[in-house]
Amino acid sequence: MRTIAQINDKIEGNCAVVWTVEELKARVADIGVTQAAKEVDIITTGTFEQMESSGAIMNLGHTDPPVKIRKCWLDGVPAYTGFGAVDLFLGATQVVDYPDNREIPDTEEHRERGGGHVIEDLIAGKPVHLQALGQVTDCYPRGSFETTITKDRINQFYLFNPRNLYQNFIVGVNGGDRPLYTYLGLLQPKLSNAVYSNPGAISPLINDPQLKLVGIGTRIFMGGGIGYIAWEGTQHFPLQKRLPNQTPIGPAATLALIGDAKQMNPKWVRGCYFKNYGPSLMLGVGVPMPVLNEEVVQRCAVQDQDIVAPVVDFAIPRRVRPTFGLVSYAQLKSGRITIDGKLVRVAPLASIFLSRQVAMELKQWIESGKFTLTEPVAPIPMDRSFLPQDLWGSQISLD
Repeated sequence: MRTIAQINDKIEGNCAVVWTVEELKARVADIGVTQAAKEVDIITTGTFEQMESSGAIMNLGHTDPPVKIRKCWLDGVPAYTGFGAVDLFLGATQVVDYPDNREIPDTEEHRERGGGHVIEDLIAGKPVHLQALGQVTDCYPRGSFETTITKDRINQFYLFNPRNLYQNFIVGVNGGDRPLYTYLGLLQPKLSNAVYSNPGAISPLINDPQLKLVGIGTRIFMGGGIGYIAWEGTQHFPLQKRLPNQTPIGPAATLALIGDAKQMNPKWVRGCYFKNYGPSLMLGVGVPMPVLNEEVVQRCAVQDQDIVAPVVDFAIPRRVRPTFGLVSYAQLKSGRITIDGKLVRVAPLASIFLSRQVAMELKQWIESGKFTLTEPVAPIPMDRSFLPQDLWGSQISLD
């Protein structure tokens, strides 16, 4: 029906028809897949969720005399320095750990602060204290320095995230007898609550289950700026079991993302903290789906009742944990699910509201001509597995 070049011509001519994925699903219910495919050019998807496998690359610029940094702290959070002399990588989940000669403030703010908070502050234009120790060499004679940096006072500042945009995930519960503090937050004992992290039918990769529309080089909305898909993500697992509609029944594909943090907005990049687990990062990501043919609309018409996730018991301290079966996202979004005959309250870790806002903002960018689509330079592989068995064990069944 269309090519990306043809769609970009329509964007540049201010005549492209753009619907959010929720608008598309509603329109398909009214007019059907075939007619919707004739009318719409681009479908925008979005999510705002925890993406802890994220971090920032920074280049500070050289001091005078020059320094070869080998230890560095940003507001007390260690950054990795095993690159060039003044290149740093700050991980979103790194915790405060001041150097030995500096007293750590014993306040809740500092105990709960990590790399994600420093990244958010830098994006917001706030000053960040930097302390560095160097390896003295003939070409780098300086041994240490302290300063204050902002995003405008350093050369490069971009996010490079090894694993974002999980294509589906799990529902966490706790069948044990004590509270568990996890990357999904607090799981109360005796199946007293459940937490899920994926926004379901509006999530980007749920609407492109075989990754036919995205690839290396695809332009995306990332943290309020423009980013790109850089590679497959770590723990990329496209061989996950799938329903007949091709959506996976648990964690499957992932993507590595990159984007200029100097363009980003702290509204869409927020440091967060999980009690007794640690800091992380909430990130808004939007992916445009070009309507190249009718199949694109058919895939994007998937509803929450057509997508499932496994209910995993975190009380079992093993890599492969037992599950209580599969539940649909329609059940999850109702606020209650039934486990072993017990009604269990459910809450999302992702913000459904902000996920919708990401899709809407990306739609506005395209309609205004601010954002055009890109052709992938290479596909994301869909035929490899990082584990010899399913990520969450053979207990997951389609029955």
